[in-house]
This record gives sequence, structure tokens and C-alpha cells, in this order.
Amino acid sequence: MIKKILAGVCLIFSTVAFSQQNNASPYSYYGIGDTQFKGTVENRSMGGLGILSDSVHINLQNPASYAFLKFTTYSVGVSNKNTKFTSDSGNDSANRTTFDYLAVALPFNKLGFSFGLMPYTSVGYKIENQVTTNNIVYNRNFEGSGGLNRAYIGAAYRITPKFSLGINAQYNFGNIQTKSIVGASGDIIQYPTRELNESHYGGLSFNLGGTYQTKLNRLDWVTSATFTPKSTLNSTTGRKFATILLSSNNSETVVDEIDAGTFDDDVKLPSVFTLGTGFGQARKWFAGVEYSTKSSNSLGGRFNSVTRAAFERAQRVSLGGYFIPNYYAFNSYLSKVTYRGGFKYEKMGLIVNNQSIDDVSLSLGMGLPLGGGNGGSNLNVGLELGKRGPTRTNLVRENYVNIMVSLSLNDRWFIKRKYD
Repeated sequence: MIKKILAGVCLIFSTVAFSQQNNASPYSYYGIGDTQFKGTVENRSMGGLGILSDSVHINLQNPASYAFLKFTTYSVGVSNKNTKFTSDSGNDSANRTTFDYLAVALPFNKLGFSFGLMPYTSVGYKIENQVTTNNIVYNRNFEGSGGLNRAYIGAAYRITPKFSLGINAQYNFGNIQTKSIVGASGDIIQYPTRELNESHYGGLSFNLGGTYQTKLNRLDWVTSATFTPKSTLNSTTGRKFATILLSSNNSETVVDEIDAGTFDDDVKLPSVFTLGTGFGQARKWFAGVEYSTKSSNSLGGRFNSVTRAAFERAQRVSLGGYFIPNYYAFNSYLSKVTYRGGFKYEKMGLIVNNQSIDDVSLSLGMGLPLGGGNGGSNLNVGLELGKRGPTRTNLVRENYVNIMVSLSLNDRWFIKRKYD
């Protein structure tokens, strides 16, 4: 039964991953879009903390964690994000429901393997503004959609009972579509002009991880580190210019169009280093802190001419943990629930109008046991409240509410039977 459910989930969500419109942010205009959180609902509910390795949950942030799994594990996550935009010129809002990840992990004694699919970056924006030059008012409209997906396969080996190493190989691929329309008031320019860009991306990247777990008195101490080296995305962009007619409902009729051809350009993906540590007691509680730093990104393709934006080194600090009242309770379901919470502060690495764009959020979540509850499958729900960007210097502040749901199913495979 579980295998049939998994096959259906794989089919549905692998389709959604390539077709969803999973962003509504003006900050996704820059580079190859917003980088999506690489982790499960369990991690995100603890402020993005990716330190923990256990026997029943896939930790997508550190490949070394696969070696600690005891069960074949399937995990799928979705989220709904409601965002309110505030700027000097007005307010707006958007709502998106998205696929977050689909992953499978297989344990083999000291070895662990995992593979899966998730969004990597997302682009989704509609921006309108006016610029006055020599008493001429120019109306400009910008739209973008698409993003990159990431398919990965990874392996980990437990060198000692306390220490493991792992690696992920990741293929990043996808399309980004951008459009800009420029018109002018009066009869200065008869027809607005339109630029269309269709960019196709593809390339490999790698993620290395290590985890060390030991006892300090009666407490469990966990230290985790990951490193993603710099890598390159190959891209091909097709570009078209056109003069158009715009109707009152903004539908476009092409008057004349020129195919500007295609050009190739490499996009450099930055390196990322993450280090975290924490203390707790297994199946009771845990608290930890994690720091991540990412080297400065780079603008690619047509964005090289953008002068009001730049990239800097990105940084993130996460604080979080969980609490289980009584993991082995027989007569109280709520006592077996895992309660999670966390805080995140992130400097995104993007500078617009000489202002660094920051992201601050609080998160809460619960792990709800399914079936017998102890050590089995579970349903995870989370809530994230945050804000991103300032309202000064003509920028946009995003206040968001993110509701997250995931399903983690566990099963035993490759059992050597004594009797046939």
C-alpha cells in the first residue's frame, strides 16, 4: 500500500515541480531568482536548523545524516505562502502554494543513500514604474517567471558510531522567462517596445557534509558542517525585440518583431559553508545554533547592465530546537507529539539602492505521530512568520506567513529472512 501511495505522490509532485509558479517577489528579479530553502518542514520549523541526524527523518541539509537512518524513508513537503508588500507607493499582496521537496532515503548498515527533487531558485515578479526624462514620462513594466529545479543523489558512510561523512551530487536545471515593456506618454513614441528573454540553465554542483555525535555527561552533543564548492551553470538565452499595441486590459498585439538570436553565458554559483552545534537528550529535547555564509553572487546575462543592484556575502544565523513531553506515552497522544520552534536572521547577499536586503523570521511546528507513533511515520506541520526588505529608499517590504506541511513515511526494506 505504501509503495502505491509513493508512486502516486512521485507522479503528481514531479509534474508540479516543473510547472508551478512558486514566487511573487520583486527581489527575484536579480540574478537567477530567489534561492529556495533546502530542507524539510522539520528543519524549517526550527528556524532552518540542519544539525540533527536521526533514524526516521531525512535531513536534506547535510548528506552525512543519511548514514544514521534505520528505515527506508520517504518524505514530501508542500507550503502555502501569503505575502503582503508595502512600499512608499502603495500596498499589494500575493498567495502561492508550492511543492517544496520529494526525497527517498535507503539505509544499508553503515551506508546511507538518498535521492530526490526540489526547487532550487524561483522567479516571479510584476513591477511597474514611471521615469520622467526631459519632460517625457516613460512607463516601464517588468515581468518574470520560472526558476531552477534540483535533482540530487547522495551517499553517506558512518566511519565510527559517532562520526559520518556524506556527499550529494546535484543537477540544477530549468528555464527563466523575463519581459520588459517601455512606453511613453503623448505622441513621442507611437508604439511601446517589448523585450522577451527565454533562458535555459543546466549544470552540476556538489555538497559535502560531516556530522559528529557524542555524549557529554548525560547530554548528547552534535556538531555538523557542510560545504558547497563554487560551480558553474551553463545558460543559453534567446532574445526578441518587438513594437506592440497594448489594449486597455494589457493584452499585447505585435506590430513588428525582430529575433535578436541566442547567446551563451555561464552563471557562477557561489560557495556555501555551514557550521552548527547543539545539545539535548534523544527523544526528549534539543537546542542548537547554526551559522551559514555564502560567497558573493554575480549578475549574469542581461543583468550585467543593472547599476542599482549588487551582491555581497550572504550570512544566516539559526536558533532552534524541539521538545517531546513523553515519547513513550501510551495514554496521551499529545505527549508523544514533537513541538518545534526557532528563529532565523539572514542577510540575503543582495544590495538594492545601497541597502542590504535582510530576512527575519520566527517559526513553530509539530511532528504528529501516525499509526503506533513511536519511531514510525509522522505528519509535520509548521508556521513561519517573517519580514524581508526595508521600505526606505523606494524599496519593498515583504511581510509573509508561510504554512508548511510534510509527510514522512518509514518502512523496512532488504530484510534477510530466516524462513521462506
